[in-house]
Amino acid sequence: MSPPAATFPNEAAPLNGAYLKKGLPVKSGTPADQAKTLEAMAKNWETNFSFAPIRESQVSRAMTRRYFADLDTYAESDIVIVGAGSCGLSTAYMLGKQRPDLKVAIIEASVSPGGGAWLGGQLFSAMVMRKPAEAFLRDVGVPFEDEGDFVVVKHAALFTSTLLSRVLSFPNIKLFNATTVEDLITRPSPTPTHPHRIRIAGVVTNWTLVSLHHDDQSCMDPNTINAPLVISTTGHDGPFGAFCVKRLVSMGQIEKLEGMRGLDMNTAEDAIVKGTREVVEGLIVGGMELSEVDGANRMGPTFGAMVLSGVKAAEEALEIFDARKRNM
Repeated sequence: MSPPAATFPNEAAPLNGAYLKKGLPVKSGTPADQAKTLEAMAKNWETNFSFAPIRESQVSRAMTRRYFADLDTYAESDIVIVGAGSCGLSTAYMLGKQRPDLKVAIIEASVSPGGGAWLGGQLFSAMVMRKPAEAFLRDVGVPFEDEGDFVVVKHAALFTSTLLSRVLSFPNIKLFNATTVEDLITRPSPTPTHPHRIRIAGVVTNWTLVSLHHDDQSCMDPNTINAPLVISTTGHDGPFGAFCVKRLVSMGQIEKLEGMRGLDMNTAEDAIVKGTREVVEGLIVGGMELSEVDGANRMGPTFGAMVLSGVKAAEEALEIFDARKRNM
């Protein structure tokens, strides 16, 4: 069934000499129609410039029909990534690059994806990555300066915007930003030794602004996305950080969180990459969220473990996804 925004009848109403057919304006011969290049528009702003005609409802329909179609398409996803920071985006990049056959939904609570990767440490511009993480930069196409054992990207925003553009260009990946995960979908998966064991079967979502007002508004129920595999990369503990692993504790699936330890870059980055794994059935945890589970040290303003944890999370996800598909 088509989403609601796609069910409206086509219009044919006059608009400044143009007619709307199938929601698009017929060419009207205005200067905006004729200007095909920026050079053609140059020096003609006052006398020969005009935007193509439009009806306000066209703008609304262009947005809503696509969003409702995405909600319909990704309600059943193959993989859901929770968090679009440096680790989540790196995971998405690897999945999009390697498996165009999979539907991957990214859920990001903020309006702006990227997490803390728009700046380096203490609001400075440069981004530092220890080797061998420069291999990821080369793959994505981000230039850097080689400083021996580490490399420097001149501005963290260059890394994040480049990676984000690569991820969003994949036709099988959809980013739902300004959307938060409020809970996890679960299914019973008992064993003789763990009778209350569960597996994760998707995520419960809501618009972030709605979630922030649950305490002062009446019930505002969520939405859902089913997926056999969820990858959580929500960062260390904070307003939205470590959400999925904290939920695992409250559901009795892990005993407790060990909590992030003090800063030790040499220990922390290795531990995060090596520890990236499926924590409970159906839920892979990567990035700094993992430090809360394992009691790993914090790494501070260096980002190599974030991207390589994402690479490993994608690798783990594909192995698990394909193995379970073979056994179905």
